[in-house]
Amino acid sequence: MIKSVPTYPRPRLLESLVAHMGTDEVKVLTGVRRCGKSTLLRMFADRLRANGIAESNLFFKQLDAAGLPFDYAARDLYEELSAAYRAADKNGTFVILLDEVQEVAGWEKVVRRFQTQPDTDIYLTGSNAMLLSGELATYIAGRYVEIPVYPFSFEEYVSCRALQDESSDSPDVLLADYMRYGGMPALLAMGPADESRAAEVLDAIFNTIVVKDVASRYGIRDLATFDKIARYLFATSGNLFSVRRIVNTLKSSGVVISPQTLDEQIRMLEQAFVIYAAEQSGLRGKQILRPQRKYYPVDNGFRNYALGFAGVDAGFQLEGIVYMELLRRGWTVHVGALPTGEVDFVARRGSAMRYVQVTASMADEATRERELAPLRAVGDSFPKVVVTLEPYGVGTTQDGITVIRAVDWLLDVDGDMGGR
Repeated sequence: MIKSVPTYPRPRLLESLVAHMGTDEVKVLTGVRRCGKSTLLRMFADRLRANGIAESNLFFKQLDAAGLPFDYAARDLYEELSAAYRAADKNGTFVILLDEVQEVAGWEKVVRRFQTQPDTDIYLTGSNAMLLSGELATYIAGRYVEIPVYPFSFEEYVSCRALQDESSDSPDVLLADYMRYGGMPALLAMGPADESRAAEVLDAIFNTIVVKDVASRYGIRDLATFDKIARYLFATSGNLFSVRRIVNTLKSSGVVISPQTLDEQIRMLEQAFVIYAAEQSGLRGKQILRPQRKYYPVDNGFRNYALGFAGVDAGFQLEGIVYMELLRRGWTVHVGALPTGEVDFVARRGSAMRYVQVTASMADEATRERELAPLRAVGDSFPKVVVTLEPYGVGTTQDGITVIRAVDWLLDVDGDMGGR
């Protein structure tokens, strides 16, 4: 019998929540819609119940639920919470779990009221970065901690497929599926994907994000142009982005948009957590005055969805997967700019730094030298890694550069290169 993938425990994220239990900060789970935040919050509630918390001390409210009244407002939420708080056992902690808080105008004032109550622990989820960061910063004076939630990592994807009795597939086969269809939990819940089902699920998620989280919230009227911009960013992920070039491209197809409007709409997609930007950073002491960016979709399935699942540009697909995995592991990621080349990713976490190149293959000698040359040109002693799909040339070069297969690196989440 196939188990429902959304019940997969995601132990690393769950333990991150457990580690923050009882702290004064409001805990905020952020991420794109349908990436598993609600399920994670429910699993956390189950953990609390298993640890003995009384049901009367647990308030869980899904604020984007279909059955919620259309006129549900902050006052309604406050009254419900007040009644639950009065009925709670005062010998224990009162835990508040609010899912998709941005759906209720004025939610931040309610949270602030209850944050000041003794023995109260608050957890929120949200799908809009601007509302969360802006309103929280205003009303609770920075006393919150953000816990990013992304679609399934490859490690989680492999575990999910094992739960679906697909464990006989090799990691290489599973990586090919993961690259093609991505790791959105809603898609995996339906079993091994195919193009038709993947297109249907991703299209529904994408349209919800575009219409509900962006267009309606920011008053975008020209949905057709906005849709083209989003799909273009998905399809060209991994390329350095030029606003002027995109404006000219759209103009040639009959779409007129100003550079300022384009910039604003890209920021809206970032605020909805559907795309992420990696900005250029000068290496060897030289800073770039006008850095360009690369944009990556939160899930590689969106890239292939925009391209009709053509399966092209394996190197760019892998680059997006590696970028998102670095973010999952807590690294801040830039594109490294050199006078004579580029390092795909410069990853920093505290005092640690890693240089990462990504390529589909290292079999061809010319390709191998092209990928290694920027790493050799950096000149410092921080670890340098090439992540590749194929097994050719893996190991450590004479000058200390590690070449590793993508399937091994993605599964080695606690390894030195990108350990948590």
